[in-house]
Amino acid sequence: MAIYGYARVSTTDQDLQIQEAALHAAGCQIVRSEKKSGTSKEGRTELATLMDFLQSGDTLMVTRIDRLARSIGDLQDIVRELKSKAVTLKATEQPIDTSSAAGKAFLDMLGVFAEFETNLRKERQMEGI
Repeated sequence: MAIYGYARVSTTDQDLQIQEAALHAAGCQIVRSEKKSGTSKEGRTELATLMDFLQSGDTLMVTRIDRLARSIGDLQDIVRELKSKAVTLKATEQPIDTSSAAGKAFLDMLGVFAEFETNLRKERQMEGI
């Protein structure tokens, strides 16, 4: 039973150090990081590596749920896969803990808002073009 961290930023000019430090401080023995968009799971090799490696009883820790996914569909897929492996998902900055009913409900709500934020950003970008 180990705690693994996952840190992600969208662009190469963003810094992962704050997320990585928070995950280590929260007890993560190993932290995998990448600079990829969160709008899709595709091409996120560090996340795929973690998902393959996680075992029953482990915990996957992120700082915020939007670091894991910005699409409610992808988030639900990831959570289902974690559940099938008996892996708990937790966040350092949000009351997410999939080992509790309240933590699961909060996770679902935040996932909806993360996707909503992404869609708003796309609309604003289109208006600016």
